[in-house]
Amino acid sequence: MNALIDPQKFKDPRITAKGEKRAQVFFKRLDTLWLNTGSQCNIECANCYIQSSPTADHFIYLTLDDVTPYLDEIDAMDIGPIEIGVTGGEPYLNPHMIDISEAVLARGHSLLVLTNAMKPMMRPRVQKGLLDLRNRYPGKMTLRVSLDHFTAPGHDQERGDGSFDIALKGMRWLTDHDFDLHIAGRAMFSEDEATARAGYADLIENHGWNIDAMNPAKLILFPEMDETVDVPEITIACWGILDVHPDSMMCANSRMVVRRKGEDRASVLACTLLWDDVQFEMGKTLSESLGPVALNHPHCAKFCVLGGASCSA
Repeated sequence: MNALIDPQKFKDPRITAKGEKRAQVFFKRLDTLWLNTGSQCNIECANCYIQSSPTADHFIYLTLDDVTPYLDEIDAMDIGPIEIGVTGGEPYLNPHMIDISEAVLARGHSLLVLTNAMKPMMRPRVQKGLLDLRNRYPGKMTLRVSLDHFTAPGHDQERGDGSFDIALKGMRWLTDHDFDLHIAGRAMFSEDEATARAGYADLIENHGWNIDAMNPAKLILFPEMDETVDVPEITIACWGILDVHPDSMMCANSRMVVRRKGEDRASVLACTLLWDDVQFEMGKTLSESLGPVALNHPHCAKFCVLGGASCSA
């Protein structure tokens, strides 16, 4: 049984429970800007780290007016095209999603959309918009489908009965129309990574998807994010001990834009994972958000430093 996390851990952004200096990550460059288009989702997963559901509204829908100032800031930074990642909730519930995608692609950025490939994506209006964007911006858009396991029982355990088959229909549509398709799975559902990749490889071959299951950028297996399970705090000494460089952390090269319910404008968070902890809210603009990030959260340790995971492509 996993031990519960020590309540004395992750209290002070400067020092750990043992009195050691906590690691922090300094911003280096903006490679990925994430847009959380809203917390509402068409399903409610058993273990959704961001607590999305059909009624969740802690993040309201981003609009094109919300997004445009951040695209302007990127232009002003003169860093060239970057990756714009879109997450939720389910992005294709947002009625502004196609317009936001158009604005991103028109500026030359690449677009990565995290979707469950279920009914919101399959609505005729959304399909029409996706096909138009694919035709006008070939090779610039990737859809990463959440497929928690390579079997229906495993996936449906997390997302509800029948969700696996519905997602496969969406993936078939994407494949039939030549979209760049990736998969995001969960490491917890398999004995080990080799078993998982072999299982996904069989599924991919059976359905004719153009995905390399052995490529960790095409099939991402995310570690679980349970804030109650014990995990070490990351000190400045850990970089050398673990042979991990702080520049490889997400918060060194990415930020996430959200619009919280009741607020009159969007905010910028340190990363996609730390959505409900105010210490990781970095400001209202990109320029305000580029300060150092103290690794003062279990997700920093388990997902990024020890798990070696990244949400970006």
